[in-house]
Amino acid sequence: MTIAVIDYGMGNLHSVAKALEHVTHENVVVTRDARRIHGATRLVLPGQGAIRDCMGELERTELRGLVEELLASQDKPLLGICVGQQMLHERSEENGGIDCLGFMPGQVRHFPADMRDENDNRCKVPHMGWNLVHQHQDHPLWRGIDQDEHFYFVHSYYVDVDDDTTLFGTTAYGRISAHVATGRDATFAVQFHPEKSSRAGLRLLENFVHWMP
Repeated sequence: MTIAVIDYGMGNLHSVAKALEHVTHENVVVTRDARRIHGATRLVLPGQGAIRDCMGELERTELRGLVEELLASQDKPLLGICVGQQMLHERSEENGGIDCLGFMPGQVRHFPADMRDENDNRCKVPHMGWNLVHQHQDHPLWRGIDQDEHFYFVHSYYVDVDDDTTLFGTTAYGRISAHVATGRDATFAVQFHPEKSSRAGLRLLENFVHWMP
């Protein structure tokens, strides 16, 4: 088995690779080589920062077509992380509107600048730190992870799905329920950083390594 972390220049590439190496003895590579990506048995699509930059780098490195081809075929498991989750949906509100990969129906929305919680306390944006994730559907990647377990987040934008069948987990921030775990077929994606989420995050990565869709 080879797990390829797709290197288009954005995301915690080596942190994700190190976390995967911690949970498996299989080969983990960080690569932008199309042959190595095609030859891998599992794929990770990371992302960090502005979605405009991530989509731009995916185009610049000529990897967008390859990623779209792999998403269409669904012949190997793929894990999206952080902006890697956002890119799998249709469109982001960032910079007046950015078209994404459109693999799953849903929009990427910005947390309001003056967001308040139920007690009218102001919530900081970006949302940064530990927050619980409520599992909405069973999934092999949730195996051994408690309901309402805490994961680590850093984000100003969040996914809002249009199809509840693709929704696997939410987190409450302010008065918003952000759709932080989504999936379809052999693809699963999370807004939080499993590589920074201690035991629960490592368990999710281990589950991904053993997932047989």
